[in-house]
Amino acid sequence: MKKVIITLLLAVVGVATINAQGMVSVQAVGVLPTNSAEVNREHLQAAIDKMSPVGGVLYVEPVRGGYPMQGGIVLRRNVTLLGAHGPTGRGTALPDRSGPTGSLFVITDREQAFLTVESATQVRGIQFYYPEQAWQDSTRIVAYPPTIQLSHKDNVQGVTLSCLTFYGEYVAMDFRARAPRACEQILFEHCYGYPLSGQFIAIDRCYDVPRILHCHVNPANMREFGRSFSRQIIDAVVHRKTYTYWIDHTDNAQLIDLFTFGAYGGIYLGNETYGQLTNFNFDCVGVGIHKLGSQWKNRNWQIAQGSIIANAGERIEDVHPILIEGKGHTSLSNVECFSGGNPALTNLGASWDYITVLDSATVTLTGCRMQGYRSDNPINVLDGARLRAVGCIDRDNRFIER
Repeated sequence: MKKVIITLLLAVVGVATINAQGMVSVQAVGVLPTNSAEVNREHLQAAIDKMSPVGGVLYVEPVRGGYPMQGGIVLRRNVTLLGAHGPTGRGTALPDRSGPTGSLFVITDREQAFLTVESATQVRGIQFYYPEQAWQDSTRIVAYPPTIQLSHKDNVQGVTLSCLTFYGEYVAMDFRARAPRACEQILFEHCYGYPLSGQFIAIDRCYDVPRILHCHVNPANMREFGRSFSRQIIDAVVHRKTYTYWIDHTDNAQLIDLFTFGAYGGIYLGNETYGQLTNFNFDCVGVGIHKLGSQWKNRNWQIAQGSIIANAGERIEDVHPILIEGKGHTSLSNVECFSGGNPALTNLGASWDYITVLDSATVTLTGCRMQGYRSDNPINVLDGARLRAVGCIDRDNRFIER
């Protein structure tokens, strides 16, 4: 059976360099570090197109300094792009530390999304590098198109994005489907970066359990090759008032072990969402969690085991670790806030409160610790909203029973 599979792959891809696992090196299909970005894109796309009917793996063989690559690549159905890396949280580095290396795509295209994915595809173990992106001067930030986006030509189902690292991206992964299209079973896991738009993962119209797991957004992600983002850049990211993680029109989203630093918003849970958020840290943000809801039946979130440091913004009254509005219920358990200053960005050194609840939302708080706020009351409930707190502790180490 293995021989049959290999024979089919040889016929489809048209190369002789293939191993027993059905993997073809990108170098065997003409993608080379010495080629131009345009030639590499042409060769990679041709190999993907030929492999799609059978399915298979294109292995991004590690090379010194990576592969120049033009954008506009479409990852067709059934094809995997595989590299050698887990997420590299502070970057890989050449011997002289002048840039990253390995299973790496080097991108300068400012017009096209780098990679558009169709259904039943996988991207794993690869780094994406934008060498022309600003890292000190905010006036030179390049608004690149998304590094990875979903196809808008059809419904997209069954995509795995795993162990990816982004250096200098503007928007990392944009999975906002456009009506009437939708997506399902999209998995993001172990992905690291620091998007200069503030948007790392965005999902819209995903109607079967999207998952965001173990993702880390940090402006020091290029430290190994000397490109940690400056305070001026981080301030510019915060000023855009976007969210690192943004979802809407999703069913039962599963969000586990998420981190961000130096962004306006940690996570946005839109009007048409419900699900669970656990084990998270949103550090140096203006709003940690912004939860909305359009109705009472199932616009409910269970949120647990997390910490928020909210201190970024222009007015202290607008800085909220947790902001809830609309309809639906939110259950918060063991979520602490300990806002304070940080020299990495311009900040106010505190939040206004712990939580603000608007409209007719309902909230329960259990075992939550509240520190670093300026308001007289860490809990502000407005309009017709309702909140019950049990076993929570304020900045003066007093139990709050509400």
